[in-house]
Amino acid sequence: MSAASRAPQRSNRAVHSPDRALRVPRARRRATLAAGAAAAALLVSACGSGGTSGGGGNTNFVAGADGISTVPEGKRVAAPELSGKTLEGEQLDVADHKGKVVVLNVWGSWCNPCRAEAKYFAKVAEEYADQGVQFVGINTRDGSTTAALAFEKDFGIPYPSLYDPTGKLMLRFEKGTLNPQAIPSTLVLDREGQIAARSLTALDEERLLKMLKPVVAEK
Repeated sequence: MSAASRAPQRSNRAVHSPDRALRVPRARRRATLAAGAAAAALLVSACGSGGTSGGGGNTNFVAGADGISTVPEGKRVAAPELSGKTLEGEQLDVADHKGKVVVLNVWGSWCNPCRAEAKYFAKVAEEYADQGVQFVGINTRDGSTTAALAFEKDFGIPYPSLYDPTGKLMLRFEKGTLNPQAIPSTLVLDREGQIAARSLTALDEERLLKMLKPVVAEK
């Protein structure tokens, strides 16, 4: 018998590996999950962790050392269309408050920093109600309105909140603008409905008024 005949014969067919067959779908699933997680991260940061403005280009805003970013008059951009049902089931459109200074606060009943700042928002909202200032909440990532309504009752919140459980309203803000990227976030809109100031962290009364007063003083 020749050496060639004694050599083991190799099949031309590729060896089928069950592990290899499983690795491809698993890799695809991991990629899909990673993409979903990245999308969620772009929408909101972890509660109270803050964030930075997305996008590039000339943003026109100045980020203060206190975490409050502002835009001077003449360089501001309009807030997007923000409308829908409130926690109470009533229709609300932020644009209806044009001519007033509007304070938008993004919050969730599950968010501890939101709970910490709620009493200050309730107090300032009542104090400035007769000075042409309207507060509007955007409640997000609450699976139902029950906990959110209990939150408003506990803290005596006197203003309405749009119910936005999946964050769709937050995604309407353009990248590169003062968009809300964290929970809590607070925006101050001037009387023309333009974004004048933003904070991506919880606010006490002093910092809230620091955002609000300069915009109220504008003529």
